[in-house]
Amino acid sequence: MQGRLCHPQRVRFSAIICPALNMDIKLTFLGAAQNVTGSRYLVEVNNTRVLVDCGMHQERHLRSRDWEPFPVSPRNIDAVLLTHAHIDHCGYLPKLVREGFHRRIYCTRATADIARIALLDAAQMQVEDASFKRRRHERERRKARFPELPLYTPEDVKAVFPLFSPVRYKSTVEIGNHLEATLYEAGHVLGSAMVLLKVRQGHQERSVLFSGDLGRKDKPIVRDPTVLHRADYIVIESTYGDRTLDPPATAAAQLARVINDTARAGGNVVIPAFAIERSQELLYYLNDFLNKDLIPHLLVFVDSPMAAEVTGVFTRHPELYDEEMNGLVENGKSPFEFPGLHLVKTTGDSKAINHIKGTVIIMAGSGMCTGGRIKHHLVTNISRAESTILFTGYQAVGTLGRQIVDGAPRVRILGQEYPVKARIARTSGFSAHADSGELLQWLSAFQDPPRQLMVTHGEAAAAEHLAAMVREKMGWQVTAPAYLDSMSLS
Repeated sequence: MQGRLCHPQRVRFSAIICPALNMDIKLTFLGAAQNVTGSRYLVEVNNTRVLVDCGMHQERHLRSRDWEPFPVSPRNIDAVLLTHAHIDHCGYLPKLVREGFHRRIYCTRATADIARIALLDAAQMQVEDASFKRRRHERERRKARFPELPLYTPEDVKAVFPLFSPVRYKSTVEIGNHLEATLYEAGHVLGSAMVLLKVRQGHQERSVLFSGDLGRKDKPIVRDPTVLHRADYIVIESTYGDRTLDPPATAAAQLARVINDTARAGGNVVIPAFAIERSQELLYYLNDFLNKDLIPHLLVFVDSPMAAEVTGVFTRHPELYDEEMNGLVENGKSPFEFPGLHLVKTTGDSKAINHIKGTVIIMAGSGMCTGGRIKHHLVTNISRAESTILFTGYQAVGTLGRQIVDGAPRVRILGQEYPVKARIARTSGFSAHADSGELLQWLSAFQDPPRQLMVTHGEAAAAEHLAAMVREKMGWQVTAPAYLDSMSLS
């Protein structure tokens, strides 16, 4: 190489090969490129193709991508490496399998357990939503923007299950000639992982690190993200790459204050909650508040069969807990079992919540209000001035949740418009994503600059902001790739 680095260049589906090396490594961004959801990164090493994550798009204006033919034949993909079980990272798997993918899906055992639940829930929700929209559009005599069909069915989901191949943290998987993968803890949700790919050929080696969704330090239940020190190329998320989040302790105090204020007003606290990690974390804090008498002893409803099942997965994987969580469990104070907690499973029990007099706390999915039982609780509470809708997570552009937090005076829910009169509260401290300072801190542990840092999984402004900060503070080569961009990493 004569002391000269061959840096990647942005191209469209064409490989640039440094003549001094025999490796042909190409990375193509098939989602989560200047947007937050739909994570899919295709890595091609000589004749081996690996997909890192296989997610669905949740931004309304990008959902058409999930209906389009996949840019590469699924039959020609040799493996999928899954960072975690959120739908924007695993939700496209059933369609990929239906269209011909039949190799292994590598992930942690907890991720496989949760993904089975999440995918079945997503499929059932799609089937129900498609049926509901079809009837509504027939009644209104109009055509839908998207096909009035589910993207996939529960039967498609079940075809994915035999392909899961559980991997332990720090263990290495040989995928193809000269290619291996190692998973490290990402601290985002239970079982979440970073993926480190290494390409070896003769005496040469190249490494590509995918952060997945990077968690925060000192979050309850899960351990902190692994700190790594070397990679030739890094793909990092940027969900909150342009902002600083509240510390977890501040968020907990805000949660207690919202509950107390709403109880005094006589309304309900409605929390659109992600079934994976967020619901369990909120239960952790509610259990703590009740043990310390910081809030009234109210009924708490987790109105999500999926959240209830995921909570069961949490109880089966204590080996992934941090020290504080292990201490609670050993002392018989598990946050998943406390007086007044009800895990709601049936539709009838869900409807019955709305007939309870007085204040209750309702956590229901989905976290961005794009479907599920939360919509019915919003219908009942969003026009009640005494109730509070509390958002504890990221709301993607185009989602109902984003409309509400952005201050829309009226919103459309289940085909009807409702005035927004409830108090709308928001706290960022419960986020399972690292903020801009935490992302920079994690990157600062690398002993040598990577050849290139690629900033993904963030809205364009957030990705560009993080990229600019890294260039200014660290002097690294940084890019924020766009959808379908390809780069040679040879």
